[in-house]
Amino acid sequence: MPENPRDDFDDDASADVPSEPDEGRLDLDEDRTADPADERRTNRSGARKALIGVLCVLLVLGVGGASAVWLFQRSLMNNIESLGDPFAGVTDRPVPTTSTDVPDDAASTINFLVLGSDSRISAGDPTQWTYGAQRTDTIMLVQIPADRKHVYVMSIPRDSWVPIPDHGEAKINAAFSYGGPPLLIQTVEDLTGVRIDHFVVTDFESFKNITDDLGGVVLDLKEDFTVDGVTIPAGEQQTLDGAQALKWVRERYSLPRGDFDRVQRQQAWMRAIAAKVRNSGVLTNPVQLTSLLTTLSSSISADDGLTSDVLRNLALDLRGLSTGDITFFTAPYSGTGRSDDGQSIVLLDDAALAPLMEAWRNDDLGAYLGANGSTLDRLPAVVN
Repeated sequence: MPENPRDDFDDDASADVPSEPDEGRLDLDEDRTADPADERRTNRSGARKALIGVLCVLLVLGVGGASAVWLFQRSLMNNIESLGDPFAGVTDRPVPTTSTDVPDDAASTINFLVLGSDSRISAGDPTQWTYGAQRTDTIMLVQIPADRKHVYVMSIPRDSWVPIPDHGEAKINAAFSYGGPPLLIQTVEDLTGVRIDHFVVTDFESFKNITDDLGGVVLDLKEDFTVDGVTIPAGEQQTLDGAQALKWVRERYSLPRGDFDRVQRQQAWMRAIAAKVRNSGVLTNPVQLTSLLTTLSSSISADDGLTSDVLRNLALDLRGLSTGDITFFTAPYSGTGRSDDGQSIVLLDDAALAPLMEAWRNDDLGAYLGANGSTLDRLPAVVN
């Protein structure tokens, strides 16, 4: 039976997954609708490794440019951890996403699965992966359409109750705990019917350092917020440092909708970082940009399929992207409840998810959101 969302997501409520840790309005218009033993991986070209960082800047920050590429290639090439090929064991895969509204010679639609893990290293290094030892806090499906005019980010609540291949029904984050990246990819592809092209893991704790590198981020607060004895008053355009923003994102017990509100706080933090990068001049300041990209590149892992050619093309294609071109929303859900064994779970709305995913597979999200956006749990200008 559905429950009060504030009662959900106790970190130790799961019987089959290890207990989980808790986790602006600057020119925004949101509603505008290695393995060390593998010498081959660790010694790949600096350009290829460096450009993975640029991709993450594009996805998470919505910005990019030649200066970032140059700085990565010059000094940040050893920071990115390789995931190898996480798709090797994935079977019965969906067909690639295609668009009928762009020329035949246009770029292809690209889908990413982005995972926020408590440990980027243990998530990315197969030699360190242990059954039941990895934990995930954030799961996001990201699409860059063929026309390269937008980026769509759909958060999947970590406690969504879904079928996991060879494991029955469980919370979706259990897939990563049971079988690492391949099983999580298989689970998400089976759930959505969307073929995932690339897999990225980030340590969201590092967003604290990214925030500090930017001199803080600007957020609108509905209520007073206190961290380490310092109270930030409610109101518009309040600046939070990294520790304050991290605590703000991790809060959920006092939020009206529990973890659903926390998901939107994660999205809002990402949006605020994008806005700060775009509006603060960091992209034209070599010292600040180097510091930011060093922090960012040290906090991500990615699959080997992201070649330098793919990433360079993305950097060029998305160079005009603005924060208003990034749309955040949460996978449709009908409520919350309890599993037969007593776990607190999220109940996805299959009837609403199906047409959304059809639009996703057909690269038609813009039109779908234009007609149905009010029915989705989209990131508002101000979150709880």
